[in-house]
Amino acid sequence: MSDVATTTTEELDKYRTELTGYCYRMLGSAFEAEDAVQDTMVRAWRAIDSFEGRSSLRSWLYRIATNVCLDSLNAGNRRARPMDLTAATPVAQARLNARPEITWLEPVPDGRVLPSVADPADTAVSRETVRLAFVAALQHLPPKQRAVLILREVLAWKASEVAELLGTTVASVNSALQRARATLAENEPAASDPANPLDEEQKELLERYVAAFEGYDMKALTALLHEDATMSMPPYDLWLRGHDDIVGWMLGVGEVCAGSKLVPTVANGSPAFAQYHPDPEGGYSPWALIVLEIREGMVAGMDFFLDTKRWFPLFDMPERLEA
Repeated sequence: MSDVATTTTEELDKYRTELTGYCYRMLGSAFEAEDAVQDTMVRAWRAIDSFEGRSSLRSWLYRIATNVCLDSLNAGNRRARPMDLTAATPVAQARLNARPEITWLEPVPDGRVLPSVADPADTAVSRETVRLAFVAALQHLPPKQRAVLILREVLAWKASEVAELLGTTVASVNSALQRARATLAENEPAASDPANPLDEEQKELLERYVAAFEGYDMKALTALLHEDATMSMPPYDLWLRGHDDIVGWMLGVGEVCAGSKLVPTVANGSPAFAQYHPDPEGGYSPWALIVLEIREGMVAGMDFFLDTKRWFPLFDMPERLEA
């Protein structure tokens, strides 16, 4: 590879993480976001000779990435959480009904979508806007409104810059942003506590959560849960609300989780754990990726992503734990 080609590749790669974050917010899928960015890089590489520098390289890449995402979204893809599709189910009526993988909003490792930035305020916005609840709310927006809102509200682009990127007018961008804000207000995600870095109270909360979960101490777990805490388990569309139903589930069908081990990680700007289940042949095998939401110093949400063959490699989690 020539020095020029090497330099070009390095220049493009500088933007990979932030572009992945952008595409993830647009598409709601970690794997589709990485595919979209790879497609963006290939298109940029092939067209680099025609790049005339009328805009910055970053703006040019975002234009390509936006077109890639809009093409994908025009195929009708819209990711959701279980709570977007059904009502909460009382534990006595709970049934496991699986839906296809393409249905679900996917978790993503922080390192794949959150570039390192010096400004703590920028970091806070970035983490807040990859939260599962926020990305799920974005999925309610039509594709172009989604792009406008992310570019304007999350990435702080000027209206004129967004208009140039989308090939439209400033008035059109402002109108789309107004409509997007209104829709988002109707589907406003629940607030969560900032968790970067974790404060001492949050560290203690997570330590108590691990102890309660690994010890399968439902009284201790209940003490950590909001009264209206939620629990979901994609690819199943069942979800539960309230610690009584959550504990009822975990002492019933969910009792297979007894004896599990939790390994900490981070996902979607939130604390997360890789859950390993006791293996009859010894040690522990993958069971779920658990993403927590913390609000007012308590656990407000537990999302158990059960397709560990997809999630554990993505999060660099070991294939199994020894006893």
